[in-house]
Amino acid sequence: MSSETQADTAHPSTVSPSTEASPTTGHLVIIGNGMAAHRLVSRLKGRSGAPSHITLIGAEPHPAYNRILLSSWLAGDIERESMALSLDDHPFPIVGQRLGTRVVNIDRRRQRVECDDGEVLCYDQLVLATGSRSAMPEIPGIDLEGVHGFRDLDDAARLAAIAEAGGTAVVVGGGLLGLEAAAGLAGRGMQVSVVQRSSRVMNRQLDAVAASMLATELGQRGITLHTEARLDAIIGDHGGKVSGVRLSGQPTALEADCVVIAAGITPNIDLGQAAGLHCDRAIHVDDGLATSDPRISAVGECCQFGDSTYGLVEPIWRQVEILAARLSGEAANAYSDKPCATKLKVSGVDLYAFGPTEPDSGHEVLSYHDTGEYRRLLLRDGKLEGAVLYGDTRMGPWLFSLAEQGTCLDRVRHSLLLGQADTDALLSAHAAPHSDSSHHQDAA
Repeated sequence: MSSETQADTAHPSTVSPSTEASPTTGHLVIIGNGMAAHRLVSRLKGRSGAPSHITLIGAEPHPAYNRILLSSWLAGDIERESMALSLDDHPFPIVGQRLGTRVVNIDRRRQRVECDDGEVLCYDQLVLATGSRSAMPEIPGIDLEGVHGFRDLDDAARLAAIAEAGGTAVVVGGGLLGLEAAAGLAGRGMQVSVVQRSSRVMNRQLDAVAASMLATELGQRGITLHTEARLDAIIGDHGGKVSGVRLSGQPTALEADCVVIAAGITPNIDLGQAAGLHCDRAIHVDDGLATSDPRISAVGECCQFGDSTYGLVEPIWRQVEILAARLSGEAANAYSDKPCATKLKVSGVDLYAFGPTEPDSGHEVLSYHDTGEYRRLLLRDGKLEGAVLYGDTRMGPWLFSLAEQGTCLDRVRHSLLLGQADTDALLSAHAAPHSDSSHHQDAA
């Protein structure tokens, strides 16, 4: 028996189902062993008020990994080991992990969780970091063999194995996740079609010009796009295996040896609902990430703040920072939603976007378009509100910071498309006389 297992077995917060026990002070149980849970443990490092004992319970049999890199691994661009997230350097007396274990019940009155293997763990604080799953449409054929989601390592491993045999794949969804899955399968030699309901790919992030440039690039990689297309049914053979998909208004079905559903996510909230927590599309949290039970928090894709749910990393990282401070008894900032930037994780495609997709009557539009390169900025009252960059995206984070800070760009708008160095120099030049004038006025 390993030292970690011995410690976990001896810990008084671990009890048999028939044993009554009081919670041990400072025991934090985290349901979920994904990126949000791992990040939370790492952010609790070194905090004097951090829980003295942490137990991570993960339904997946694998140690924590970087899910952002799944598409890169599927495409064969990286090795599986590159995705690993380690807890080896944690400073806690005990960090126990239960891999391949599902929590089947939360007993809020007794403050304990019950696992599918019969183990019961008591908690002082509980965090739900259960993530999400692929949203599966209610259409004929959705349960056929060969229909897959693309959310975790097992999904990616199954798709990689299928791709080794070649054949055809249909990816349903032309957003970030769908295009990353399509590029990964195409990179492994499959003939791939993407079915997108809107008139262009990544319609929530890109304008028509950038989407057209991306579509051209994907076409050069052998990916066929079907826009303004609606999936009616998935077709199977006599053995119950996928053989194609039928689109609305199309007389001929698309052939498919596998179908990947990447048209949205469904937060995993079953445990929270069963425990009587306040839920809507996800588990409701306040601005400290606490649920309707103050001893239970939720973070990441399974939580809902106001009307917002989450699928991007940036807001989840901010949630983790606030939750780590609160669980350590520190004063924490209040969580609030903020704009996020989008990057596509497809090798050889550089794309960065934030803010509104389409300009309205109050926007000033600045754009630059050349072979393989495109930049479009949206300003309102001299302040940057949105940007789409394709090709050269190095300016992206800097432009995003200008938008976040609300920097007035009236005097430098003509240099914004040229780059950071020119614009920063002009901003400094315009600010300097104002600073000198203010100094002399104060001195007087």
